[in-house]
Amino acid sequence: MPDLITNLSVLLDNLHLPTNSSELEQAQRIFHGRGHAYEGLHHVTIDWLPPIILITLFAKESTTAIDELAAELRKKLPDAKKVLLQHRYLSHGPIDEIYSDDPSNPVQRLEVLEGNLKFQITLGKARNTGLFLDMRNGRQWVKQHSHGKRILNLFSYTCGFSVAAIEGRAKSVLNIDMSSAALNIGRTNHRLNNHDLDNVRFQKLDIFKSFSRIRKYSPYDLLICDPPTIQKGSVDIAKDYAKIIRRLDSFMDFDSQLMMCINATQIEGESSKEFLLSKMEEFAPNYQLIEEIKPPTVYKETQGRGVKILIYRRFS
Repeated sequence: MPDLITNLSVLLDNLHLPTNSSELEQAQRIFHGRGHAYEGLHHVTIDWLPPIILITLFAKESTTAIDELAAELRKKLPDAKKVLLQHRYLSHGPIDEIYSDDPSNPVQRLEVLEGNLKFQITLGKARNTGLFLDMRNGRQWVKQHSHGKRILNLFSYTCGFSVAAIEGRAKSVLNIDMSSAALNIGRTNHRLNNHDLDNVRFQKLDIFKSFSRIRKYSPYDLLICDPPTIQKGSVDIAKDYAKIIRRLDSFMDFDSQLMMCINATQIEGESSKEFLLSKMEEFAPNYQLIEEIKPPTVYKETQGRGVKILIYRRFS
């Protein structure tokens, strides 16, 4: 069993805490142990979802350790109304409430702020909250590069990139995902930001069986592709990413851009970045890598883990 008590001082010394009232309003990760940068803490992440602290464990810890961590976090973030604990090492990732200023009022849905954008997150109903905080810089890039563009958002999940694109005055966005529940939250996220949905489409599709439908609305000026590594019955990115890459020319415009994302340690014996670079070189040699977007600095990595975001441009 990992020993959080032994390494608690290291964790507390490496918290990325909000430094002013404006930052205090923002949803953000404040400790990231998953990158193996802190010995003995690779099983712990901590998020600030105002006004909630969410501790996530990827391995079991003692009640004593968690209680001490929660007490210290409340000192660091006195505005916290609740401290929640998610057990990600269990199949459904259940969440316990370990502190509350109002125990009679459990929180299952919460609106959070990222920059000037609002998002709905869900606590306790699924392993993921609905907003991947490590993609913050990616969403900011999309917002800055969407003006007037026709955008295809594959594996859109709850449509965070779509929200950023419409905020950035995209001409249109097509969101595609296998989950109707996720797409419904995507609609909610747009409405939270007072977006006109006339130019936003939401389609529940199996991407790998729907390339003809994807082409229906082409050509696109920006493709966003952020697939899960493995999703039983629908995606195995080691085998499936190339299926998308080799079809890019059929639905992307000339001088279009790609945001290609991958979140895995290794695929087919390569680092995830090497895997994606090699597939793009093999199947889409007319797209040039122009930029890599790094996640927020709190996501310190030592073993090539974590999300990789590569920006490409079509040059022929």
